Amino acid sequence: MAMDTPPKHFAPLADDAAVIAIVEAFRARTLPFAAWSHQAHLATGLWHVATHGEEAAKDLLRDGIRAYNEAVGRVNDEMRGYHETVTMYFVWSAARFLARFSGTGLAARANAYVEGPFGAKDGIFTFWTKERLLTPEARLAWLAPDIRPLDADALR
Repeated sequence: MAMDTPPKHFAPLADDAAVIAIVEAFRARTLPFAAWSHQAHLATGLWHVATHGEEAAKDLLRDGIRAYNEAVGRVNDEMRGYHETVTMYFVWSAARFLARFSGTGLAARANAYVEGPFGAKDGIFTFWTKERLLTPEARLAWLAPDIRPLDADALR
């Protein structure tokens, strides 16, 4: 699973247009799968939360990621593709990040989110054990954290 990979530092997104280009290509299902990086996931999720709000972003991203995966020839099943618990965690973290970050501009917000504790791949393991998160059950449906309840202050 991608969360087992070492932390990667991404080149900052150059401007708001770069973020919008990722989001539009994701929504049109034309983003090359090789470009669907952790950074692209987070920028897309952040845009959805900032534009539509936390609750609406959940459904938009759930449906969007599943449809995107299918469009690029990937499957969504109990072992691969869309992961409900991970996606809902990052929607939660994006909303908490946006509530705290005072910067302006979409690219500035996306870059700060990707490089900070709210967007860190390993931040999720503050709340879930790998054993629980990497189960088919966590992929297919929301599973509550098994280490501690979600708390934005724990990511600081």
